[in-house]
Amino acid sequence: MTKARRSDTKALNKQPEQRQATSKPDAVLVNSKALRPAFFWLVLIALPLIFLLLFEGLLRLVGFGVDLPLFVPHPQQPAYLTARPDAVRRFVPAGVTPPNVTIEPQYFLAEKPANGLRIFVQGESSAAGYPYGLGASLAGLLEGRLRRSWPDRHVEVINTAMSAVNSYSMLSYADDIIAQQPDAVLIYAGHNEYVGILGVGAAEPWLGSSLLTRLSLALRPYRLYQAIEQVTTSLSPASAGAAAAPQQKRTLMARLAKSQLIPFDSELYQAGLAQYQHNLAALLDKYQRAGVVVFLATVASNIAEQKPFQSPPLTASQRQLLAELAGQDAAVILKQLQQIIATEQHALLAFELGQWFRAQQRFREAKEYLELARDLDSLRFRAPSAINDIHRQLAQQYGAVLVDAEQALAQHAINGLIGRELMLEHLHPNLPGYFVIADSFYQALAHSKQLPSMATQESTAQAWLLRPVLPAEEYAAFARVATLTSDYPFVQKAQPVNLPAASDWQQQLGLDYFANRVGWLGLMQHSLAKYQALADQPMVLKTSLILADAMPDQAAEQAAAARLLKQQSRLAESRYYQQRCQRALPDADQATGCR
Repeated sequence: MTKARRSDTKALNKQPEQRQATSKPDAVLVNSKALRPAFFWLVLIALPLIFLLLFEGLLRLVGFGVDLPLFVPHPQQPAYLTARPDAVRRFVPAGVTPPNVTIEPQYFLAEKPANGLRIFVQGESSAAGYPYGLGASLAGLLEGRLRRSWPDRHVEVINTAMSAVNSYSMLSYADDIIAQQPDAVLIYAGHNEYVGILGVGAAEPWLGSSLLTRLSLALRPYRLYQAIEQVTTSLSPASAGAAAAPQQKRTLMARLAKSQLIPFDSELYQAGLAQYQHNLAALLDKYQRAGVVVFLATVASNIAEQKPFQSPPLTASQRQLLAELAGQDAAVILKQLQQIIATEQHALLAFELGQWFRAQQRFREAKEYLELARDLDSLRFRAPSAINDIHRQLAQQYGAVLVDAEQALAQHAINGLIGRELMLEHLHPNLPGYFVIADSFYQALAHSKQLPSMATQESTAQAWLLRPVLPAEEYAAFARVATLTSDYPFVQKAQPVNLPAASDWQQQLGLDYFANRVGWLGLMQHSLAKYQALADQPMVLKTSLILADAMPDQAAEQAAAARLLKQQSRLAESRYYQQRCQRALPDADQATGCR
């Protein structure tokens, strides 16, 4: 091979490398051209997000909107937390007047003690103790009893239940509760899924969709979303409270109810069950993941005396059939009545048939038809049987402890039919009824293997004797129920309330409290002075303990409770209030102020 050919070969061998070298800038140029559209779209997407974040920050900077944490510091004693009084605002759009409901103030330590045992209560008005107040609530009836059962523990039972709310509130509060390191959560709920706030049949279902409702609750903490809500509601005065003002004298039940009825097994009926099941499952899943044991109760209502709120009236022929049940063809007539009930979903006929069985002392059949009457009632102020079916299913699925409060009430009811001996009206228990529900939770807590063993189990009789409710509060509750039942749906048109004259000083004090002539603190202080003057030592102690629990920042109240308990040799309880007294005092005063 000649020199010229060798050089040609070298040149050919170099050509690919040279071509590759010269092509790199071209590839970079092509890639950069390809990236330009992607970068453009990225910027296009990011700019609105950046603008929204800046706008959100600006709104916070100028103080627009509100934070809505469930728990806030005690205004005078930051060592304690309490549920915010306007907690219901979390479920009402900005610019809309919220209903006048609240979580009664109750205080617990901001920092959980090393020996702390912390239990939260969730639910609706029945869990909150309506109409008696905190003393008849699950938290009120359980806290003192559990302190006496776990004397070596700092026991706190904290109420987060309030009237008118439903499963959305429980789910929304779950993260706030988990942040407070609960050892257990007690749930008594299920009545408000149709006509409670955000219920599927409520008068003000602002969003009308379960998905949109959940999205709205997730977005409501953001100031930008609050601004959008405020603008939207300002353009709709009817929803913003101006139109609602004339209705404020009506009861909360009357204001929440919607004229639209919800027939049994209708689309809206099933939507309520689906909403409840979804929210409750999500709630139990949160607690299970956080390692919190849940005690989930079945719910009860008055089936023995409460007629269906909404049902077709009885026809003359139906009344005749009921009258003929006493004859020889009772079996044939019974089948006719059963067929009418099934075909027409006739709630009132089912109720009357249940009453007939009751009169015949056939209580099993009576219960079946009285419960059916409640389920067929198309004005859904009482939870249908399907709610308790959901409780049983989800308790098993998520490892919750099922507390059969409905069965416990039935065992204390006349012939097993829950009625006025345990219920004030359609579903709120009277004080003995509330005590039965609280006792069923207590027994479940006492036998739980997921909580520390109790040092002692307090008897039911002793717990009833020490219940933290005064007679004046009981009489105020009577007046509230009289007001409730004087309006829709108990009567079609609101009626004037005529309360009987008080027969003693306690009833008079209760009436004054009901009429807002005296506040709760005044009621307690007046009662304490009266019991002291009468030398009624058990009531002096009970009232002193109620005051001490209501005001943990007041050293004098804690010291008085500690002293009275020590006089009765209830030393563990005395030490508890002495420690609270010391927390309430400056360091220099602790040595002498709490002896």
